[in-house]
Amino acid sequence: MIEVTRLNDTKLIINADLIEKVEESPDTVITLTSGNKVIVKESRQEVRNLVILYKKEIFSREL
Repeated sequence: MIEVTRLNDTKLIINADLIEKVEESPDTVITLTSGNKVIVKESRQEVRNLVILYKKEIFSREL
């Protein structure tokens, strides 16, 4: 799970495994596999980095 910020400054936790795509147009739009879309303050690169950190944390626990 990753924490992101909506445009109204509320925090939201998203299941990183359900992210289908992340686009900037100019706002960052996260599209989930369900088709739901979330507009967030974080950049596309920041979302990518959050997902990478989350995955590293999960996989390091499995060892």
